[in-house]
Amino acid sequence: MSHEAVADIGLIGLAVMGQNLILNMDDHGFVVCAYNRTVEKVDHFLSHEAKGTNIVGAHSIKELCQKLKSPRKVMMLVKAGQAVDDFIAQLLPHLEKGDIIIDGGNSHYPDTIRRTKELEAKGFLFVGCGVSGGEEGARFGPSMMPGGSRDAWPALKPIFQAISAKVNGEPCCDWVGEDGAGHYVKMVHNGIEYGDMQMICEAYQIMKDALDLSDDELSDIFAEWNKGELDSYLIEITTNILKYKDTDGSSLVSHIKDTAGQKGTGKWTVLSALDQGMPVTLIGEAVFSRCLSAIKNERIAASKILKGPTAKFTGDKKEFIHQVSKALYASKIISYAQGFMLMRSAAKDNGWHLNNAGIALMWRGGCIIRSVFLGDIKAAYTKNPELENLLFDPFFTKAVTEAAPGWRNVVAQAALLGIPTPATSSALAFFDGYRHAVLPANLLQAQRDYFGAHTYQRLDNESYVHTNWTGTGGEVSSTTYLA
Repeated sequence: MSHEAVADIGLIGLAVMGQNLILNMDDHGFVVCAYNRTVEKVDHFLSHEAKGTNIVGAHSIKELCQKLKSPRKVMMLVKAGQAVDDFIAQLLPHLEKGDIIIDGGNSHYPDTIRRTKELEAKGFLFVGCGVSGGEEGARFGPSMMPGGSRDAWPALKPIFQAISAKVNGEPCCDWVGEDGAGHYVKMVHNGIEYGDMQMICEAYQIMKDALDLSDDELSDIFAEWNKGELDSYLIEITTNILKYKDTDGSSLVSHIKDTAGQKGTGKWTVLSALDQGMPVTLIGEAVFSRCLSAIKNERIAASKILKGPTAKFTGDKKEFIHQVSKALYASKIISYAQGFMLMRSAAKDNGWHLNNAGIALMWRGGCIIRSVFLGDIKAAYTKNPELENLLFDPFFTKAVTEAAPGWRNVVAQAALLGIPTPATSSALAFFDGYRHAVLPANLLQAQRDYFGAHTYQRLDNESYVHTNWTGTGGEVSSTTYLA
């Protein structure tokens, strides 16, 4: 085996995502060197999936680095956490200053911030890149969200933009921002994905339970929705899932146990929202809905004890189905508005210069939340890069205002019929809270001052004051703090 520098990029980790990305890079004329901790996997890959390609292999980290052209570019697709740090430590002795390490896994963004700082201090470049689109995306065009050492981008741009998905000829990959920005944006993408899935599931349950529709009928409805403003990957796969038959000819989805799993990225988004003090309520409800689904045995017990309404839906079915589509569309607008609020706040805290129009474009194709709708978000941020909130863009102001009557009726009907709509109703509650200039937090501040002397601000002079509400509490106040 010759050890001369022949490869444009090295890739560590030959699970399905890694293998597919390598094959994708090879399709686009890049020479890739493949490495895996269990080296038998390298040989198997070269003699099977990679047979007849220009892909080369390495049996050690040292050999991998020897085969890379300078500046060396090594991408890792390994399990987030310790494995990433272990591989970085193994790579460093064989790299030179200016070489680039890329983490393409689902790493938690604080780790990426730390790694970027540590590696830059040693003269290396580090990139944390979110990769979305699953196996299919990795093979034929994922959405890629790179952030970290900006100096690495010119060397990576030709490769990443070549292999990423394209929408109207534009690659779904651009530089996101400093240190952890790429992984942060990927995390929010995954949180939004949780929300989108939950909203679709609520629409499914409302129509199934209120209108007694079969899965075949529901599949036709989703297929129709996919031709309009809801056109998206998740609506498309929902259409296919609902008409898929089990071996006995019955609907397969009706045989699947209703307990949802999760890998943690949705939870990270919600924890970050709490840290940032941003009301990302819809993703929060989506995460909690999965938690509620997981306590199936308790729900079975509760179903025997706790009774709900027995009322049946009596209105116009066709009109109601249209309203459900509007409720889904409006809730989706709210969820994305909340997601961009969160990214805006995190960018401010971390000193990132995020390109919101670029992020919408990166999500427009290749990834799981890809949809026509993201084109409208890109247009809004292109028109006004400083847009404070998506709901302030005339397109979205109009869309959400027009959808509101149907949205309200769906949430009201669901409540009257006892059908849970945690995401759809929390989106409506946020919308109503956001458009109120005055909220009842004045009473809340009075309560805090009453029981804990926490003080409050007066509207007429903004000063912080404490009132002796009972006449026995005294005038000494507690410190003012933000809770």
